[in-house]
Amino acid sequence: MIEWFAQFWAGLKATSTLELSANVFNLIAVWLAGRNSVHTWWTGIIAVVLFGILFFEGKLYADVTLQVFFVFTSIYGWYAWMNGGKGRKELPISRVSRTHLLAFFVAGALITLGYGALLHTFTDAYYPFIDSIVLSGSIIAQLLLMNRKLENWLFWIVVNIVAVPLYASKGWSFTSGVYVLFLFNAIYSQYVWWQLWRKQPREAV
Repeated sequence: MIEWFAQFWAGLKATSTLELSANVFNLIAVWLAGRNSVHTWWTGIIAVVLFGILFFEGKLYADVTLQVFFVFTSIYGWYAWMNGGKGRKELPISRVSRTHLLAFFVAGALITLGYGALLHTFTDAYYPFIDSIVLSGSIIAQLLLMNRKLENWLFWIVVNIVAVPLYASKGWSFTSGVYVLFLFNAIYSQYVWWQLWRKQPREAV
């Protein structure tokens, strides 16, 4: 345990400006998302561009692909939250059915196996299958988030649980620590969004 903390501290001291900047913007974006604020999108775009560079340098290619995906979906999400509701008004929080939720989990497993196999076969990717869990879970979570679906936080919880040890193993102690905060934020945000959803007029959903 002492050795682990020593390695973690060493990783913190070695944190690059790029890693620090990416995480600061990511923290802001995630906190805003948990508070149901539309400003999550533009702050998130800055974060994912910085993370894309960081992950490319670290040979986490599934995560690089994910950042590209995040840029385009963030632009759409920004527009959808502002204009996707009835009469082009602000999009309300809504839910997905249990059947669709199960389908999303199955799709996530298939994407993980398929993309992980491709990375394992054709690249020098670092932990390709574990990295692909982060990819698939984040894609699904982002799609649900951009459509303001309550269940997006369930997938973010899974992503954060996997990402914490993955990034720690790369020596990115600061990023790993931030994802611990993201995990707690996702759990709390699930509760916050649930309360907001319950308070919405039913005709708005």
